[in-house]
Amino acid sequence: MKTGADGLPDYELLELLLFQAQPRRDMKPLAKRLMDRFGSFSEIISAEPGSLKEVSGAGDAVVEVLKTVQAAALRLARQEIIEKPVLSSWDKLIDYCRAAMAYEKNEHFRVLFLNKQNALIADEVQQTGTIDHTPVYPREVVKRALELGATAVIMVHNHPSGDPTPSKADIEMTTEVKDAGSKLGIVLHDHLIMCKSGHTSFKEMGLL
Repeated sequence: MKTGADGLPDYELLELLLFQAQPRRDMKPLAKRLMDRFGSFSEIISAEPGSLKEVSGAGDAVVEVLKTVQAAALRLARQEIIEKPVLSSWDKLIDYCRAAMAYEKNEHFRVLFLNKQNALIADEVQQTGTIDHTPVYPREVVKRALELGATAVIMVHNHPSGDPTPSKADIEMTTEVKDAGSKLGIVLHDHLIMCKSGHTSFKEMGLL
């Protein structure tokens, strides 16, 4: 409480959390096992419940505490961008998308819908796929934008492989969404690909 969280290494912060799940017990061994298995605090709270339970000592109470912390972190990050001009809060948007998607084991395709002021009015996961493929239908993206009264969108998906390089299919789909939207007054601001090592922006790469 005196030094703040910045004064704690990952494993000590993890110990404090685990103590909430199992008070009056030495949680250092479990914290070490979790760190050895997943590698970092972010990886631990983002891990699937089933994977967490594979670690000896990580029962339901431990999983509930860790997933609650993840949910709280995402809620806080989302609050930083909701109903605010997204283009002027770009770093916060990237942080939110990374926290929400970079650690997923399967591909997820998310669309951020913006109004005329470029404020975020809706944040929706449109599709969930396999470890290397997510089916995306451009007409569905545009249709949903019209339903919400959005005038711009930002598309986001993750690459569980860890390589954020756009595939040929990613590029083709992005072009289709851009062309379909432009005919109806809907702007595609960017398409972001998130992974644990970083992200790529179609706009920055000159693909939009």
